[in-house]
Amino acid sequence: MALQEISEIFTHRPSAFSAAVLLLTLVLCRGSFVVDVTQSSYQAEENHNITLEWTFTTKPDTSISALRILCYMKTDHKDSTLYFLNDGVEFSENQDRKFSGRVQSDKDALREGRIRLQLSRLRTEDSGLYLCEVETGYGRGYNSCRVTVSESKSGKTETTQQPGNFQMPDLNDVAKGIEFFLALWLAIVVAVYICISLVSWGFIVYQNCKEPKTDLLIQNQEVNEEEALSRLTF
Repeated sequence: MALQEISEIFTHRPSAFSAAVLLLTLVLCRGSFVVDVTQSSYQAEENHNITLEWTFTTKPDTSISALRILCYMKTDHKDSTLYFLNDGVEFSENQDRKFSGRVQSDKDALREGRIRLQLSRLRTEDSGLYLCEVETGYGRGYNSCRVTVSESKSGKTETTQQPGNFQMPDLNDVAKGIEFFLALWLAIVVAVYICISLVSWGFIVYQNCKEPKTDLLIQNQEVNEEEALSRLTF
């Protein structure tokens, strides 16, 4: 009797049976869709580059135009969009200003089920949790990784200056340069003063040595003249 009732239900209510089968199929398909990370944490120094990578389940007949990808940095205050792709089109205007010009994506990798985002010229404030949400026609999911950016050990910035961007010089370097030129100028002045003093002293010594010789010659000449006169007289 029970089997007959079940048969009548499926016979008279095909729409209910089809809906149940469709729902079960969707659940199974969505359960097979996975978003994963190739690396759960990243560590780097400021001004260096890192490449964040996620993977997701793909199907042979799926094109990039069916993808919707949102990657962002999550903080206590707000979520900062790192990368946004909808229907295969990248929207850079949705990107947070602090990431502007520092993110490069590999669109060819999307066909292989890989999301590769290179974040360049790292800053210490880039440290945090990064999530990437992926949605397709056959499933959706997300995964996260953590990025830690430390200060440069050398203490010197190694950023590459972009054309058209002016970078202010370090005030400490400017001060050291001024001190060097002041010290050099003072050394030159002292050297010139010493040279002038030595020349003046030498000239004075020369004059003092020359005057006694001149007086001695004059005296000898006078003596010779007196002797000559005395001889003529006798």
